[in-house]
Amino acid sequence: MDLQNTFTDAELEKIVNEAMLYMCACPAQVAAQISHLRGLLRYQRNCRQNAAGSAVQVHQTIVDATLQAHRQMEICLEKVLQLEGWDRQALTMPLGLRQLRDDLLAD
Repeated sequence: MDLQNTFTDAELEKIVNEAMLYMCACPAQVAAQISHLRGLLRYQRNCRQNAAGSAVQVHQTIVDATLQAHRQMEICLEKVLQLEGWDRQALTMPLGLRQLRDDLLAD
């Protein structure tokens, strides 16, 4: 199983920046975890290439679990963006969430 990306690294970064700008950290947290999983996958694949004996199986086990977790988190992020009404093409938050932030700051 190879890594299938629904979101590019640049899109994940845009979601994090957009969400943090408007003080809606939940999508940013999910996007950040996806990025971390990609880093873990790269690290484990490198370890697996240099491993011998039972260590190969250890690293492959981590790779397999990481691939599963990555897929689930991408599905989660897609659903969160849909539920919140994000513009999926531009990866911008809906005006209602922006207004909520502005109202909270005004209080």
